[in-house]
Order: sequence, then C-alpha cells, then structure tokens
Amino acid sequence: MPRVKRGTISVKRREKTLKYTKGYKWGRKSKVRAAKEALLHAWTHAYRDRRVKKRTARALWQIQLNAAVRQYGLNYSKFINGLKKANIELDRKVMSQIAREHPEVFKSIVDKIK
Repeated sequence: MPRVKRGTISVKRREKTLKYTKGYKWGRKSKVRAAKEALLHAWTHAYRDRRVKKRTARALWQIQLNAAVRQYGLNYSKFINGLKKANIELDRKVMSQIAREHPEVFKSIVDKIK
C-alpha cells in the first residue's frame, strides 16, 4: 500500500481559519486553537446580533414617533391606535421617516387621526 501524506488538506483548513481571524488581537489571529475559539464566539454573537439589530431599530422608530407625536398633543400608543382605526397601513419605519423628513405630511396624518 502506498504512503499517504496528509499535510496539505489540514494546512489549508488551518489557513482558512486564520484567514477569518485576521485583525483579531493577541494570539487569536495566529494560533489555530485560539482562533477557532474566537470564531465560535464571534459567529455566535454575529448571528444573535443580526436579530437584535432589528429589535433596536424598531425601538428607535417608536421613540422617534413618540417624540414627533407629542408635539401635537398625543402619545405613541394613542397615535398607533388611531392609525389602526383610521386604516392607515404605514409601518413604524416609514412613519418615523415621514416625521423626520416631511413634517408637514406627518402633521396631516396626525390631523386625520385626531
């Protein structure tokens, strides 16, 4: 049976791992064992925070809407309730953009709700 040298594949795998950890601090960028551990944590946080990002964005839109609506004597919950009763189907993202960029249009929406 011929001799099999196993070096190339395992070296490529280690190089691939180290390629992902470029720019990390200390030995996590150059030592394979530390790099694998760092990637496990990094990818876990990245996966989780892609979902958290959506939550924080929605919370920001709610805060912006509440601040914009209070100028007209309403609060956020009454505003959202009024939107639903008036069958205005704009989501929070669009409403906060309108409030920031086109206050006169936002005022007309608030007047329809009142």
